[in-house]
Amino acid sequence: MTGLATALCTLAVTAAAGLLAVTGAVAAPAPPASAAPEPKAPREFVALSSVDRTILQEMRYTTEHNFVGEPVDGYRQPLCVLTRPAAEALHRAQLRLLARGYTLKVYDCYRPQRAVDHFVRWAKDLEDERMKKEFYPLVDKSRLFADGYIAEKSGHSRGSTVDLTIVRLPAAPTRAYVPGEELVECWAPQAERFPDNSVDMGTGYDCFDTRSHTDDPRIQGAQRANRQLLRGVLAEQGFVNLPEEWWHFTFKPEPFPDTFFDFPVARRSVAGH
Repeated sequence: MTGLATALCTLAVTAAAGLLAVTGAVAAPAPPASAAPEPKAPREFVALSSVDRTILQEMRYTTEHNFVGEPVDGYRQPLCVLTRPAAEALHRAQLRLLARGYTLKVYDCYRPQRAVDHFVRWAKDLEDERMKKEFYPLVDKSRLFADGYIAEKSGHSRGSTVDLTIVRLPAAPTRAYVPGEELVECWAPQAERFPDNSVDMGTGYDCFDTRSHTDDPRIQGAQRANRQLLRGVLAEQGFVNLPEEWWHFTFKPEPFPDTFFDFPVARRSVAGH
């Protein structure tokens, strides 16, 4: 090929490439797919505050003061969400307690499956023991699954299970947890463990220890009476206690006994219900 022919060929190729670019014949990168919309709660779910504004809410998993040591996946706002029958049953129990000078306080209500998945990932990371001294001081972290403290599914995700306690009125203020502060065993005397305005239940919330069993024989006196008061008032309204956790109750019959939901804990999840 002569030099002139070569130059003409190169010019033609260059012109063709330019034409393709101008006409858009070359495929452009596909735009990113739009994010899937967040799932919303079925209409049977409500914010507890829409049913009873007097029940205190201290939603631990939106904070760093829990056994994981950080806010948990899926908890967008410090909000108690429950099925309406469970929320209305709590309201009835609250009326009984208010008449006796007490109030309920919830720590956790509906729990998204993504939060349960977060717990599972944390439990498998045996190096992360930043909250051990308070929440599982006597339990080897490698035993959390075998001993039943962590599981891949939770009744909370069905929407009718709640973790809660009793507070004497008028409710004393509680201070915020300071990340990195010195931790104290969850079964230490009430005056020594992390301050909570709850009546003395013998252990703190989410204490991975057999002392948390509702009828543990080491829990006597006022501590035992407080547990019995909580269980008795809730049982009258259809709640069943989990024997291994004095704070854990499930309303029966559950509206969704076999469904584990994953919508986030946020006001928009139940907006308009």
